[in-house]
Amino acid sequence: MNCQLLKQVRVIDPVSQRDQIADILVIDGYIRTIESQINDYPENTQIINSKGLILGPGLVDLYSHSGEPGFEERESLNSLLNAAGAGGFTRLAILPNTIPAIDNPATVTLLKERSQKVLINSGFSVPKLYVWGALTQDVASQQMTELNELADAGIVGFSDGQPLQNLALLRRILEYLKPLNKPLALYCCDRTLVVNGVMREGHDSILSGLPGIPDYAETAALAALLELVEVTGTPVHIMRVSTARSVELIAQAKARDLPITASTTWIHLLLNTTSINRIWNQPLEDSETLENPTLVNSIPLPYDPNLRLDPPLGNPADQKALIQGIETGIIDAIAIDHTPYSYEEKTVAFSDAPPGSIGLELALPLLWKTFVESGRWSALDLWRVLSSQPAFCLQQTPPSIQPDQPAEMILFDPQHPWTVNANTLKSRSVNTPWLGQKLTGQVIKTWCPT
Repeated sequence: MNCQLLKQVRVIDPVSQRDQIADILVIDGYIRTIESQINDYPENTQIINSKGLILGPGLVDLYSHSGEPGFEERESLNSLLNAAGAGGFTRLAILPNTIPAIDNPATVTLLKERSQKVLINSGFSVPKLYVWGALTQDVASQQMTELNELADAGIVGFSDGQPLQNLALLRRILEYLKPLNKPLALYCCDRTLVVNGVMREGHDSILSGLPGIPDYAETAALAALLELVEVTGTPVHIMRVSTARSVELIAQAKARDLPITASTTWIHLLLNTTSINRIWNQPLEDSETLENPTLVNSIPLPYDPNLRLDPPLGNPADQKALIQGIETGIIDAIAIDHTPYSYEEKTVAFSDAPPGSIGLELALPLLWKTFVESGRWSALDLWRVLSSQPAFCLQQTPPSIQPDQPAEMILFDPQHPWTVNANTLKSRSVNTPWLGQKLTGQVIKTWCPT
């Protein structure tokens, strides 16, 4: 019998609206008792002094990227799932842009089998892996995948992770998918309006001299999608919302009872275009740099390529609208969109860098410090948009801390200091603007149902 007793831990559960100090007894992976004080427990129980710590349901990531298969130098399934566990995620959904793509049942089976063989790092359980099935054989293709076969293979839902430019094809997809009753996640962006842009168009793009991407590259595609949803009635999840106007359009669509949900990414809530001109990487100690020279850029770059994202960081007004969208429920959930790239791929000029940043291990401590410690959000608010709401968007029962339920939860120390570098990250890639930075707050244990 494996017994653990967490003493005087702060329990956060948005499903039951619980925020209290309590003792929790976990036996053989199940929550047995939650009481203000537990004095009766089995012999050989591991006592965990949890004063000052947070116990919350496991976090759920709506969409991220796996390097494996095809780009194992960026991220293997082993490093991806361990990074997710270290970041507090007990469920992780990956997008289908692997090589081979997740566009057939065989690849779905392959990934699920490989995920079962992932080695567990000390203290962190392996999250459950969900896979999105591809909508098309490739982004430029006019050919849909075998949607029914993929649905039967056990995918969590359908998404290309890239924008569909053909509206006639998009309408057919909406019509075909409606009876399958699977989540559909779409990224709204008109690539013909992006041209060669690399950051959000506006005052900061002019100052930086970098080509701008107008916000209507997103909103034009979003408006077209909403028209098609109104015609077909097919439920859709709108990915990667990044502009203030998009928040307005989604609010109007929800007021008309369109069957939509929406998410933005964690980094779009924390940063905006003004961040691109800042110097993020602080100098490390000489000994640390010598031990691992990839901890700092060896080539001085005017702008941090780790801030090259897709969609790009918004202007300050966009960031403000996204935060308000989360607070009002117009934006349902926060996604991580973990996108690993190797050091060599990202150590180039800003305009040449592939867009994307890692985030599975960084999102919770940075969001906690920015929004919870500042008093803007409650701990329940943060857990709602990182755990229960993403699960609802995936049409899944959300994790919850309740007696006689499997333990799917994380222990978070909001005061634990650590430095972001290749030695402390479980992820194989280090493409983050916080590389070399000292953070406060870290997950110290996860429980995932076996």
